[in-house]
Amino acid sequence: MTYFTDLGLAEPLVRALETKGYSDPTPIQRQAIPALLEGRDLLGIAQTGTGKTAAFSLPSLHRLAANPKARSNASCRMLVLSPTRELAAQIAENMRGYAKYLNLSVQCVFGGIPVGKQARALVPGCDILVATPGRLLDLIDQRALTLRNVEIFVLDEADQMMDLGFIVPLKRVANMLPKERQSLFFSATMPKAIAELGKQFIQNPVRVEVTPQATTAERVDQFITFVNQSEKQALLSLRLRAGLADGSIERALVFTRTKHGADRVVRHLTTAGVNAAAIHGNKSQAQRTAALLAFRKGTTPVLVATDIAARGIDVTGVSHVFNLLPEDFQKEAARLPLPSRKPAEAEQDARRDERDARGRGGQPRGGQGRGRNNNRSPGGQSRDGQSRDQYHRNEHVRKEWAPREQRGPVFNPLAAEEREARQFGVMPKAGAKTAERRPAPTGDRRPAPTGDRRPVRQGERRDGPQGERRGAPHGDRRPGGDRREGGRGGQGQFRGKSHNAR
Repeated sequence: MTYFTDLGLAEPLVRALETKGYSDPTPIQRQAIPALLEGRDLLGIAQTGTGKTAAFSLPSLHRLAANPKARSNASCRMLVLSPTRELAAQIAENMRGYAKYLNLSVQCVFGGIPVGKQARALVPGCDILVATPGRLLDLIDQRALTLRNVEIFVLDEADQMMDLGFIVPLKRVANMLPKERQSLFFSATMPKAIAELGKQFIQNPVRVEVTPQATTAERVDQFITFVNQSEKQALLSLRLRAGLADGSIERALVFTRTKHGADRVVRHLTTAGVNAAAIHGNKSQAQRTAALLAFRKGTTPVLVATDIAARGIDVTGVSHVFNLLPEDFQKEAARLPLPSRKPAEAEQDARRDERDARGRGGQPRGGQGRGRNNNRSPGGQSRDGQSRDQYHRNEHVRKEWAPREQRGPVFNPLAAEEREARQFGVMPKAGAKTAERRPAPTGDRRPAPTGDRRPVRQGERRDGPQGERRGAPHGDRRPGGDRREGGRGGQGQFRGKSHNAR
């Protein structure tokens, strides 16, 4: 008999927990599971790694198994929203393990994967759907998913949702959910903005607060080293290389504030002989999955990540965590939003963000102080992957050549008509002044023929426009035996039976 058995959970759930080796619940599980089994809404304040996934998964799976229903097309009975792809995949994997002996299907959808494949998987419907807000709304907009059958709604890591700017998508989701449902709201902090957001999802909730806000884990030894900004990277490289060499560091997780900063740390560590990988929002889903898998297996002992990408990820065997750029080491360790800063600190952060935006650290090249470098743009990348400098060069070339490209076609199909009109005096030459008009020449130029326009045969008599008689060349012999001798100047004598001279 275990505590989970005393709670009255379904036998398949208890068997799955025994398979995983769960015997004693965590504090949040002990307080949340009884209230959730009664169908109450829950407002939970707990840090990452306190067992929140099992706290909302076990009672929800018990309720779904106790009230079985046929699956509806393109719908789900339980919806779990997670801020990041890795955390969504981790929640879905844990819920599949808990529902191992239940006839319940679990689907997971997030960005970085073709949406058509996920839409096809949702056609027959599912019982539990774990999703990120962006991909969830994409599927809803494409009419590949409906939320009208949701019975249980879970919002995990609500404070990080606000940091990522998911407030508007969450309000859209709240308007699509049915009124009669059970809602679970979890957050590591509870500022006023998060509390206002929670009022749209939960009604008369049970508040569960396991640990005081802004506290760190008691089993973690924390140290802080004050060092200059330019020396942080060198100190990190030396510490990691020495620790991996003597075995004191098994797996290390390094946190940076920006994506460019994470890539820069990986480049420096690789140069120093330390095998490291980075995960952040600019990486593709395949790259992020491969880096996290290599870190879990131990082939890559150092993982560099932003706080957003690594939030809530459960990896066993992590011996050291390095916060490379902490604002307040206690609140950074508790993963709380950044506190208010003094003007001097804010100015220092602005300079550091500018260096991170350029993709490099240290002082500007080729000079003292922070003088402006006219040969370098503010930095970063455009949406097509090219650098900002290359983008500005391409824009300059495009604007320079734009007037030349608008000059029109070289061939003018009306040129022949205009030339003929100018030839016969119908219209003046284009662009010419009125005083410069000249009549068409009338000298020896002959007008166009108006009579028979057939070609003149040899020996054939045809009157021209002025009655001129044309003769065949001198010495021409016709097929009938007649011979025509033409004289010079167009006057000749005709001999034969069929022609008479005038």
